[in-house]
Amino acid sequence: MKPRVLGMILAGGQGSRLSPLTLRRSKPAVPFGSKYRIIDFAINNFINSGFFSIYVLTQYKAQSLTEHIQRGWRFGTFLSDYFITLVPAQMYRFEELGPVWYRGTADAVYQNLHLVDNHDSDYVAIFSGDHIYKMNVEHMLQQHIDTRADVSIAAYPMPQSQAHQFGIMHVDEKWKVTDFLEKPKDPPSIPGQPGTSLTSMGNYIFSRRALEELLETSMSGGEEGFDFGKDVIPRALSDGYNVMAYDFHKNPIPGQERANLYWRDVGTLDAYFEANMDLVSVNPEFDIYNAAWPLRTSSEFSPPAKFVHESEGRRGQAFNSIMAGGAIISGGTVRDSVLGRSVHTHSYSVVESTVLFDNVQIGRHSQIRRAIIDKDVNVPPGTRIGHNLDEDRARGFTVTENGVVVVPKSYTF
Repeated sequence: MKPRVLGMILAGGQGSRLSPLTLRRSKPAVPFGSKYRIIDFAINNFINSGFFSIYVLTQYKAQSLTEHIQRGWRFGTFLSDYFITLVPAQMYRFEELGPVWYRGTADAVYQNLHLVDNHDSDYVAIFSGDHIYKMNVEHMLQQHIDTRADVSIAAYPMPQSQAHQFGIMHVDEKWKVTDFLEKPKDPPSIPGQPGTSLTSMGNYIFSRRALEELLETSMSGGEEGFDFGKDVIPRALSDGYNVMAYDFHKNPIPGQERANLYWRDVGTLDAYFEANMDLVSVNPEFDIYNAAWPLRTSSEFSPPAKFVHESEGRRGQAFNSIMAGGAIISGGTVRDSVLGRSVHTHSYSVVESTVLFDNVQIGRHSQIRRAIIDKDVNVPPGTRIGHNLDEDRARGFTVTENGVVVVPKSYTF
């Protein structure tokens, strides 16, 4: 008999390092890759893996995310175990905890343990909603079952020099976790792989009994115990639970011949920008065109993209770029860029290495390079962005450490 698996996506993140993109939306709701939202990748991973019982736990500035999921992610009403349901912070345990919202990743699940009971789950897959990757969750579940694990942690091998930014696992030769360190200064290496550390992706599979026991125990700590990485996983190890690491690099994706190596934490503006730029290369490492692993999103019925004008110097053209429906390249040039829905670039404009969100208008003779422009911005004719960073700062734009200029939503010049 097929086990009952409940998916929970943690989607309440504030994403302060992504500001100004998160001034009016949560991190999982930030647009990505022309037509998607960041959360779409976690939802697609569950659905493509055959898991259709999904709760999305929301909290911070959730309206944009709520509208996106309600509009685009519905199974219908005929099958009770097929659902994608939003669960806002609602003080469900008010009588026990008092007036508190979600205080951390583990607390978000703890305050909704009744959903696990209602679903009568055998296993609970708890995944982050703010990373860019593909993952066959069924394969991870099978290892969890085969190894009789209480907890399985999706693990990403990473150079030791970068690993200090993440939770790090120390494992034995069978990948049983023996220690878990939260952002250590000197990360341990993987046995037999010197120079490489094993980082936690923030994705977990729990056997139901272990989840309930660990959360009840962790939450009894009063002012601490609210996060999986910082609190629950170390407690599981100290209490003798069987905690296993799952090697993400061995995760098979149908229709994909190359190894599944792509995982990006887009928690900073520079990381977010580079992940978008990854999509426009000739043979991108992250393939969004795999029909055997479709990447669905909310369907907005935009007209086709269009390229117009062909006279010399005023030719509508795009190179190494992707764009969503309704985009019009009208006598301008777009290169190495990601364009959202209903973007309009006017004659003689040049857009290079830039991410344009929905409904952005680029005026004639404008020159845009290495920028992120949020929704509903009308760039006047002759404007230059990304060419003089001091001028961009004087306008109030955010300029990242790597020189990417970020224009906030609905900015008026």
